[in-house]
Amino acid sequence: MSQELEIEFKNILEEDEYHQLLSAFSINDDKKIIQENFYFDTAAFSLKNQGAALRIRKKKGTYTLTLKQPAERGLLETHQVLTVEEAKQMLEGGPVIDGEVSFILKTLSINPIDVTFFGSLKTKRAEVGYKNGLLVLDKSYYLNHEDFEVEYEVMDEVIGKVIFKELLDHYKIPVRKTDNKIRRFYDRKKQLLLGEEHS
Repeated sequence: MSQELEIEFKNILEEDEYHQLLSAFSINDDKKIIQENFYFDTAAFSLKNQGAALRIRKKKGTYTLTLKQPAERGLLETHQVLTVEEAKQMLEGGPVIDGEVSFILKTLSINPIDVTFFGSLKTKRAEVGYKNGLLVLDKSYYLNHEDFEVEYEVMDEVIGKVIFKELLDHYKIPVRKTDNKIRRFYDRKKQLLLGEEHS
């Protein structure tokens, strides 16, 4: 188990802006990695309602269970490495695996047994060091939809915000309100459900 504070800035991109940044930072396909996020919540969206999120990330053949919680600055992430069997168990409807994450869920008044698998999002990710931070370019696929975003992960929130704004200004990319991936996933799921109700 490990914990870290995540401070990042993000902005949704149009497809041409995404390709512009790939080109500007000389990123080609061999620098991209594929990762898949599997999202979990209760039927009543107990995690989402507390501003928290739970996912399993599959990356380079390893599975990591991560709980994200709001912190005073950024998000507090709790990571727990899973075996293939444990990940499979959760994806097939089993409860959250015992450990630090299930312990924290109980402190949030969420029963690990009530948590269920909601769906997955696949991301093609490219990372490059940029001005004492990490610049990330993502192309994500989920629920018959794709989107593009740039993220900037930093240690210092104040300096990072200035650098990120300068980057967007330099490439003439407008600042857009950008929800995190799990929120976009849920909004899309809700959209599709509403569409089904109205059809």
